[in-house]
Amino acid sequence: MRLATYNVENLFARAKALNLADQTIAAPILERFATLNSMFEEPVYSEQMKADMLQMLGELGIGKTNEGPYAVLRENRGQLIASSKLKGTRILANGRGDWIGWLEMKKDIINEVATRNTAQVVRDVDPDVLAVVECEGRQALREFSHQLLPLVGGAAFDNIMLIDGNDDRGIDVGLMSRRGYHIGWMQSHADDKTTLGEYVFSRDCPEFGVRTPTRETVWVLVNHFKSKGYGNQDASARKRWLQAESVRRIVERLELEKAALIAVVGDLNDTPDGAALAPLLKDSRLKDVFEHKNFDNGGRPGTYGRCAERDKIDYIVLSPALFERVRKGGVWRKGIWGPNKKPLWEVYPEMKQPFHSASDHGCVWCDFEV
Repeated sequence: MRLATYNVENLFARAKALNLADQTIAAPILERFATLNSMFEEPVYSEQMKADMLQMLGELGIGKTNEGPYAVLRENRGQLIASSKLKGTRILANGRGDWIGWLEMKKDIINEVATRNTAQVVRDVDPDVLAVVECEGRQALREFSHQLLPLVGGAAFDNIMLIDGNDDRGIDVGLMSRRGYHIGWMQSHADDKTTLGEYVFSRDCPEFGVRTPTRETVWVLVNHFKSKGYGNQDASARKRWLQAESVRRIVERLELEKAALIAVVGDLNDTPDGAALAPLLKDSRLKDVFEHKNFDNGGRPGTYGRCAERDKIDYIVLSPALFERVRKGGVWRKGIWGPNKKPLWEVYPEMKQPFHSASDHGCVWCDFEV
């Protein structure tokens, strides 16, 4: 069985702010977007909150109109904001009960060449089971599988599963498998909450029971942990630690239920030495496939960007029983732009510009006997 994990960074459409190459521009946009949607849920808006809302909305280009360059304010019932020559722009609602609405990210269509290169990565890795990170929905996965993959000579997947998670930017996690590897029992953890009532997982941590041709079950937990890209870095690290700890507990529960073959996969948004990932990489029995003697990292320790040591953020972490069955593995980087002036690895010939890249992430894969 070949298992792979791939952050595709959306297949067909992606939030415009996430597409910005300059993180110094993108980060404050994403931070204000998240903060405002959180503030909107408060039952009462104080005068200070209203002032803060107005300032952040203005920074997003929303005020006289409900549409800025990167976000749109949806007001389905009631009204949050009003603008007039006499009174200027002001917050009308006094709390969540006065209106129904939210901020929504504006989207760009993904470059056709980039999407085709994403399909070429999946074709060349040719996994039996593929965990997909940052996909905009199940229908997008279906179109990618049944329309794009055959166009580049790849085989479509027989089973496709994705449940919307907690991220309102259209970056969810899912799983696809081919004939003989059936997605059976599954459980979402999108609704798991802390004692303070906050969602644990930024997207979800779905458990998939994949039935193999030999009638064994491999349990695949797909993750996309909290990003370092924006917000308070200490708070983000604490969030990743909580997510790692929660995944470890799910693994321990599976082990108590006599599950032996377990894989935690996805974009964990931190390096192996990061304290946030300690619950998974240091305080559990799980083993990173990168540490297997037959894993070939291609001479580079990372999985993202230029694939340096600080760029190791994509993982396949295995239970001891599954780690023992690993035969080989690697990172497919042919879809990452990375080269700049001097190529660091071979890329697809269609990649003439950075926006032609399939993704900034490599596809991590491994084979094992099941």
